[in-house]
Amino acid sequence: MKRKKLPRLFMTLALLCLLAGCGGGGTENAAPESVPEAESADADNEPEAAPLETDSETPDAANEDTADTETQSKSQTGTDKLVVYFSRVGEQYSVGVIEKGNTAIVAEMVAERTGADVFEITPAVDNYPTDNYRALTDIGLQEQKDGARPAIATDVENFADYDTVFLGYPIWWGDLPMILYTFMESHDFSGKTVVPFCTHGGSQMAGTAAKIEGVVTADAVLNGLAIEGTDAQNNRDSVRETVNDWLAGLGY
Repeated sequence: MKRKKLPRLFMTLALLCLLAGCGGGGTENAAPESVPEAESADADNEPEAAPLETDSETPDAANEDTADTETQSKSQTGTDKLVVYFSRVGEQYSVGVIEKGNTAIVAEMVAERTGADVFEITPAVDNYPTDNYRALTDIGLQEQKDGARPAIATDVENFADYDTVFLGYPIWWGDLPMILYTFMESHDFSGKTVVPFCTHGGSQMAGTAAKIEGVVTADAVLNGLAIEGTDAQNNRDSVRETVNDWLAGLGY
């Protein structure tokens, strides 16, 4: 009986060992399968987000750098032309009460055509009436008799940097307003070209180009342009064409 039971015992032990081995192998292979995939997905998403933020900031920084460069370049080079003018509003000859001066209108046209900077001469103390044209002309005449030099409120920055100065003014009693002499006498026009233009009520340039030539130390005073005040106010398209033709003839 003992010899018959031994083979069964060995078979049972062998079967148990086999089952134990298979169970261990299955446990080692199954446990970690899903974990690396989840960690890998998170890691892939994080690096993608960072460059998007960096890219969105980079163009802005580049634009700021470009804008700074353009601003610096413009301030360093600028324009070599300047329009300087004196003009009055309120009641004026033949045009009634106006909100923009006759000479100011022409000055804007000159600046638009040439790309020049613009400077308006304004008195430090404005004693010129705007509600009574006769009172205005009386003051202008008295200043002329006195040889007055009315003070100017502000000044041109970097006047020396300009090569061409367009000088605009109304004709008062056959002459430039005295405040124009203040401006001319207080600036060095050496090496510059002066281009006069005026508005008037019938006297044209009234010889003012020669008077300018006698005051400034400019290299040249070019042929001026005279525009009637009524045209400046009421026929602006025609005046613009006249201004453009005049400037083109001077090479501007």
